[in-house]
Amino acid sequence: MVRHKAILLGATMLAAAISGARQTEAQTFKTYRCTDGTQFIVGFYEYDKRAFLQIDGEPVTLAKRLTVSGIRYSGAGITLTLGKSGTTTVKHLKRPATACAVI
Repeated sequence: MVRHKAILLGATMLAAAISGARQTEAQTFKTYRCTDGTQFIVGFYEYDKRAFLQIDGEPVTLAKRLTVSGIRYSGAGITLTLGKSGTTTVKHLKRPATACAVI
């Protein structure tokens, strides 16, 4: 798991440098485990509207999308939904959406 966090951190730092984001931004990383066994790490930067995921051993950048309630990010066949009620779901690899919780 430490290796995955290191890979995600490296990928997000590279993405932030490319996008011109400042290195002094506040950042948040969370690790999730889903009911179907999927695990992923998601990173957020204060001044960046994207979500940076490490899922299935690959870094993926998700764009923020419009939604009626909560927050939704998608890209590269992956959809991450953070509901207003605290629920989190992820849909990837043509699998159905599955509930996830922070570990």
